[in-house]
Amino acid sequence: KKIDDARKLLGFEEEATLDEIRKAFRKISLKYHPDKQKEKNKKEYEELFKKINNAEELIMKYISGCRYSFKEKDVKRQSMDKRAYKHLKRFYDGWWGKLDF
Repeated sequence: KKIDDARKLLGFEEEATLDEIRKAFRKISLKYHPDKQKEKNKKEYEELFKKINNAEELIMKYISGCRYSFKEKDVKRQSMDKRAYKHLKRFYDGWWGKLDF
């Protein structure tokens, strides 16, 4: 629940690359940075900015525990465009049963 709330606060999809996560954090932190707000809203934005930073820290801790595979078949699968992979996998699984790229 905390991870999903952090993801939603930062504004990225349920599947994201590290680059997409960093871009989302940068975009939202620039938008809500207290120094860029009017004086009357500064306190409110300081609290929001703390939440944004905590969300980013939580996400980074979560993804730092992930294992990456460097096996040839996994590298090939990850190198292919995700949408193309899913489409091809559905196509081949439908025709020839479960196919492992």
